[in-house]
Amino acid sequence: MTIEETRAEAEKAATRRRWINLAEIVAVAGLLISGLALWNSYRDRTVDESEKASERTQAEAEARTMVLRGTADGEGERLSLAPADSEQTIQGQRIVFPTALAVAPMETLADPRIEAAWFRRQILQAVEGDGREDRRLPVAITTRFYRDGALLSDTAVYYLVYRIKGGGLLEGRKLRLRGLSRAQTADPAAARRRIDALWPGSGR
Repeated sequence: MTIEETRAEAEKAATRRRWINLAEIVAVAGLLISGLALWNSYRDRTVDESEKASERTQAEAEARTMVLRGTADGEGERLSLAPADSEQTIQGQRIVFPTALAVAPMETLADPRIEAAWFRRQILQAVEGDGREDRRLPVAITTRFYRDGALLSDTAVYYLVYRIKGGGLLEGRKLRLRGLSRAQTADPAAARRRIDALWPGSGR
């Protein structure tokens, strides 16, 4: 074999090696692209599953939380209570007042409500003056209710909003209920301690 033939064969071998190397690079690149696509798909699926799990957890927490609305009658003698969530059905309630008022806890069943008569005398004795400004009485309300066929319970601190009006020389001062505002979720075992702490500084 001549020198020229030997050189030609060497060049052909080098060319083959270059094509082999190029094919290997293309194959590796293909594997990297496939792996990256698989990772992106896995990451997107994981993020989606995490978001869905978070949404389910939040929905379950909201379903277990009772937010009450209070509607006063024309005379302010009574607040009718109803859930803000129409999917919840109240079965019964226990309403606890600050210890300093010496008002016994009240239980309601078929008719969720708060009546001024339950604590009128104690409030008028404890609170001086009258006027047009709203005042607040912290109360703890435990509500038993159905949601999606499950019987649940929620305890929260609410501010019972009221006014004291002067009734003149003959009638005296009057207590009028105005509404209800949820303040915070409470541990049933610690709810009374919480409202006791709030009562002295609750703008009574």
